[in-house]
Amino acid sequence: MTSLAQLRRRAFSALERHEESDWLGLIVHGLVICVISLSLIATVAESVPSLLSEYHSLLRAIEWTAAAVLTCELAARVWTAVEHPQFRAHNHAVARTRFLLSIHGLIDLVAIAPFWLSSFVAGDLKILLVLRFLRFLKLSRYSPATRALLDSLYSERRALSGCLILIVGAALISAALMHFAEHQAQPDKFGTIPEALWWAIVTLGTVGYGDAVPITALGRLIAALTIFCGLLMVALPIGIVASSFANEVHRRDFLITWGLVARIPLFSTLSAAEVAEVMSMLRAIKVGPGTVITRRGEAAHSMYIIVDGEVALKLKHKHIRLIGGQFFGEVAVLRRAKRSATATAVVATRLFVLDASDLHGLMERQPLLADRIKQAASTKFGHEIYADDSDLSPNEYSGASSQ
Repeated sequence: MTSLAQLRRRAFSALERHEESDWLGLIVHGLVICVISLSLIATVAESVPSLLSEYHSLLRAIEWTAAAVLTCELAARVWTAVEHPQFRAHNHAVARTRFLLSIHGLIDLVAIAPFWLSSFVAGDLKILLVLRFLRFLKLSRYSPATRALLDSLYSERRALSGCLILIVGAALISAALMHFAEHQAQPDKFGTIPEALWWAIVTLGTVGYGDAVPITALGRLIAALTIFCGLLMVALPIGIVASSFANEVHRRDFLITWGLVARIPLFSTLSAAEVAEVMSMLRAIKVGPGTVITRRGEAAHSMYIIVDGEVALKLKHKHIRLIGGQFFGEVAVLRRAKRSATATAVVATRLFVLDASDLHGLMERQPLLADRIKQAASTKFGHEIYADDSDLSPNEYSGASSQ
């Protein structure tokens, strides 16, 4: 039973991809995205009679594959729903039911419903072909940018509702005024307020089909004011959504960076204010396997903190392997000297970069952090960073100043 629970937790982690380096999660997400994309392309092709007749077998195979993959994914998500933080307080049956009734669960059901309905319902139901496009909604789960946009829309729902009320009110007022000005000149187009309402909607939406155009002087004046009003109405929700989206992306980046910094052992004892100070100084980079990060003998301008991955340090007399949470490059920075080691990424590695000036200022303001950096350097290299019997290259002493 314990092994089954561990397997379920591993499956849940892969489905949600809690870690970017999780290879299983990367495969699952990539497979689902590819399957959904192919199924949408196949659905478009099915609407073309010539393509349907020529590639019928291929299109059906794509649909069968998509249905099988998405059905398996839904089954896995239902099985692992008990691991979701929102449902852990419930028993297994309730947790899985609540997942199926959630927004994501309903989207997953809708994604496979057209295939299974077409298998059991006779006839050519075009609506099922259209319903397949709802699979596109599943992509929001795998796109952080889309999730951020949906979150920003939800957070500004009250402001957007207010904009909708204003637009509806402006449309009704414009339609009423245009009916008053044009009902005698064009009774077939503006004879009633509902007929004038169509003109008001397309004008406020800046579409202007031209099927109804005012011909009286008063009507044209009302049309001009409606056009200006429409420009303002369109700009208002765009500004609200753009500002909210930028804030949401900034908030997500801040939380992600905060979590990465806080879990690094070097900064684990810092207060919230100190972590925030460190975050303002760090730059994030990502390097591929085999990338040379620093070279022996070059000037030291920064130290590096490994978020995840692995880095090999090649010194004059020894080689060192560093993993996530460890750091390097601090010795040369502290001694204001040249690099004593060549650092190369062994695998894809994410790093935080702390410039030399920021490191010196940080260590002056936080003596405990300075002691931890010096102690870690001494432990890593087996000597004090200012000792004369070190393994560091002789040119590192040139121009070095004691701290």
